[in-house]
Formats: sequence, structure tokens, C-alpha cells
Amino acid sequence: MNLKTMPLAVTRCYKSFGKVASYAQSPFLLLVRLYWGWQFAQTGWGKLHNLPQITTFFTSLNLPFPAFTAHFVAGVEFIGGIMLILGVLSRFTGLVLSINMFVAYWTADRDALKSIISDPGKFYVADPYTFLFASLMILIFGAGLFSLDRLLEEWLISKMAPRRLRQPL
Repeated sequence: MNLKTMPLAVTRCYKSFGKVASYAQSPFLLLVRLYWGWQFAQTGWGKLHNLPQITTFFTSLNLPFPAFTAHFVAGVEFIGGIMLILGVLSRFTGLVLSINMFVAYWTADRDALKSIISDPGKFYVADPYTFLFASLMILIFGAGLFSLDRLLEEWLISKMAPRRLRQPL
């Protein structure tokens, strides 16, 4: 290999590496969905079974309608976690859970949220951080191949495709 062909070889190698690495995307998204979906569902389940304490906590944060908010947040986390696990309406679920985590930052960890630039360590050690990160990951990248979203998409495409395109060759 000479100096003229070296950049081309490096470029080919890099593209090949990227192609191989991209095969890990769907399994990785599945692991994120399973793990963080389970964490959200557990957190929501815990809130559902401790609504008086959650309502008291939300009252201390001066949230409006603390009893309703406690029920709502518990339901969002529990149902959202199950939806993440299954990979159904994943991007929408990621959006709802991301908003939930931003609100958690704003109400319970405002100092951490405000320090995102000045003291990032304070931001990423706060409780909502990993939940927010996982939610944003699913919002941005979707559920991946191993999801009900993917099965639903394939089913809809098969139903909406013209008859002649669906017939075997």
C-alpha cells in the first residue's frame, strides 16, 4: 500500500466497521427498552402503591393538584414502562417519558438542571438523568427491529400495498 491508496483503504475500512457496528443498533435498543422499561414500570408501580406518600411529596414541591398529579405520574411511568418493554408507540412513549423526566428535574432537582453547563456532574448524578437519557434515546432512534412497532409497520405496509405488489413472484 502506498501513500496515494492509503486514504482510500482507511475510508473503506472505516465504512466496513460502521456497517458491522450498525448491526448492534437494534439489539442495543432492545436492551435499553427492556431495562429502562422495567425500571419505569417498577417506579410507577411503586408510586401506585404509595400514592399518599407521593401526594405528600408532590404537595411539598407545590405541584398543582398533587393527588391527581401523583396518580397521573404513576400511571405514565407504569404504563410507559410496559409500552417501552413491548416496543409499542415507542417514539411517542419516549416523548411522554422525556417530558415526565424534564418535569421531575424542574420540580425536584432544579439545581441539578440549572447546573447542566456550569457543573455537569451535578446534572448527571441526579435521579432523573438515566431515565431521561433512555427516554430520549428511544424518542430519537425508535424501538429498533425487535419491537411491536416494527411488526405493526410491516403489517400496515402489507395491508396498504397494492395487490399486485403483495403477490409472490
